[in-house]
Amino acid sequence: MAKTILLIFVGILFIFIFNPPLFIFGQQISPEEIIQSYDELMRGESCQGDFTMIITTASWQRKLELTVFTKGKEKTLIRINSPAKEKGITTLRIKNEMWNYLPAVEKTIKIPPSMMLQPWMGSDFSNDDLVKENSIVDDYYHQIIEETKIDGYDVYVIKSIPKPTAGVTWDKRIFWIRKDGYIPIREEFYAKNNKLIKVLEYSQVKKISDRIIPTRWEMVSKIKNDHRTIIIVNDNVKYNEPINDNIFSLQSLKSNKL
Repeated sequence: MAKTILLIFVGILFIFIFNPPLFIFGQQISPEEIIQSYDELMRGESCQGDFTMIITTASWQRKLELTVFTKGKEKTLIRINSPAKEKGITTLRIKNEMWNYLPAVEKTIKIPPSMMLQPWMGSDFSNDDLVKENSIVDDYYHQIIEETKIDGYDVYVIKSIPKPTAGVTWDKRIFWIRKDGYIPIREEFYAKNNKLIKVLEYSQVKKISDRIIPTRWEMVSKIKNDHRTIIIVNDNVKYNEPINDNIFSLQSLKSNKL
């Protein structure tokens, strides 16, 4: 009996050492719940509105004006409104299928899964970053590795490692998430051999639609010198409002109206 009790105690101690629980107002919160709250904050049940993307390299800079529609975790449509050269280029994802429409040649191209980590329009955001094909909540194991303070805010630092069956490429992701409102501050993306590939910094937190979120997202490459991309959330972006399902269709790719 004593041996059984000792084994149970050792098991509990092991769990507390390697994945210690956190308590907020007397309730335990897990790293999975923190990641899910962050994901829901940034994604919403739906999202629609205009975004600005600024791509900067050592030799040139390009600015794209975008209209974006998302619904749940399975549907995304992104259309370029300017500059004129790229106007009308549209990306559509439905579940695990993705297409690009190129108006200059009036051609729709299906994107294979092997291309999901390729840069979107030459930016530092991949196809997967923008259309969120993979689920950060379900495809990774999460562990709180630190609690710290940044700019006066209490912050969780969470390490996410992919599950063996998950179809993801990153070997590790590390998140810095504020305890108040689960607002993200920073994310790091690692490949094999613990190689840091890029860093996403969030800033300019303010109220957009029904939530408080960072409105400036800056992705900085750690493998390309002087290569970064900024996404700005415009004030007209709305969350959790109805979106017609017809928008997420191959017909909408070629339509001039959304």
